[in-house]
Amino acid sequence: MADVKISAEVRKEFGKGASRRLRRENKVPGVIYGHGTEPVHVALPGYDLMMALKTSNVLITLDVEGRQELVIPKAVQREAIRGFLVHIDLLVVKRGEQVTVEIPVHTEGELAPGANLLEHVLNTLPVEAEATHIPEAVTVSIEGLTAGDSVLAKDIPLPKGSSLAVEEDTVVLNVLAAQAEAPAEGEAAEGETAAE
Repeated sequence: MADVKISAEVRKEFGKGASRRLRRENKVPGVIYGHGTEPVHVALPGYDLMMALKTSNVLITLDVEGRQELVIPKAVQREAIRGFLVHIDLLVVKRGEQVTVEIPVHTEGELAPGANLLEHVLNTLPVEAEATHIPEAVTVSIEGLTAGDSVLAKDIPLPKGSSLAVEEDTVVLNVLAAQAEAPAEGEAAEGETAAE
């Protein structure tokens, strides 16, 4: 679990114009909330935040004008085409507190020989973990799985201290048989002759 330190400044201006000015200065507008406190509107350094967000569920120690806040990203908005950061919501967490997060599901191994396809029903798995020990990802072995096989949430080994935040019987991965391509309209199927 990555722990990153970033300095933030409290925002005093709000609205589209103020947000645009911040982005021109390579800063990202954000909101810190949680634990029954009033939301705090902040401006964060764009590059530092972008680098921190390369790690999923990164734990960030924010220095908000001298006050330390431990936060995790809750919602990140990006510009649709170029992908730059537009806004971020940060959730205040405490050490030892359990939080629910979505962690990426990675696969390893090869499917059984044949024309099988792997379908990711869930790309991320909701888990509950201690705020300072959030797993970066889970890895699932798909070695030898054949068409019709599924991997359920309960089949995925979770790191120590983590528990599922989804029904145990939720399908995470499915193995499908590849479909034979149907002949195009007007083409004869193999072994048939076209009507004259």
